[in-house]
Amino acid sequence: MKLSKPEFRAMQSLPRKLGQRFFEMSMFRHMGLDVQNKDVLEIGCGSGYGAYLLNQLDPKSYIGLDVMPEQIALAKKKYPQFQFIAQDAEDLSQFEDASKDTVIIFGVLHHILGWRKAIDEIARVLKPNGSLFLEEPRGVDIKFFDAIFRWGHPDTDFGFKAMETHLTSRGLVIQSKQWTPLLTMYHAAKTRGS
Repeated sequence: MKLSKPEFRAMQSLPRKLGQRFFEMSMFRHMGLDVQNKDVLEIGCGSGYGAYLLNQLDPKSYIGLDVMPEQIALAKKKYPQFQFIAQDAEDLSQFEDASKDTVIIFGVLHHILGWRKAIDEIARVLKPNGSLFLEEPRGVDIKFFDAIFRWGHPDTDFGFKAMETHLTSRGLVIQSKQWTPLLTMYHAAKTRGS
């Protein structure tokens, strides 16, 4: 689902960039994020700031996906050295099975109506022992932002318990989980046999 205009503007703001740089990336690195010489896929890359931060860590390859062509246009303009594709995360068929070492999601899984299908696809494209790093707001926080800022999140059955159950059913074992005041952050690893 595309972002509403108010949320789209908020995601381009300086506070969002500062949070992503100094808090979210720091937390993910503390939880084991290491992309040096690894193939990285970012889902919901937005205007590309995550690509900039991730590429400071010397990945072997990086591809950023976003469902919003306007986000991809901004990303390509700001960071032409990185690869960005306008695409839905529910169909990653252009990527081979077991082709990515790391998949990262900076708080957009709750926007995807078919979030279970997106997890299925992530599990498929991750290499054995590959890692998924994701962060998501709690349901109460989503409702708060919608009430105050009118961000208009989709009405889905997304929730942490359902997400955790689906992750484990697809062979993604939660390695660590970190609660923060606005987001809960996860590191899940793909087991060899899945």
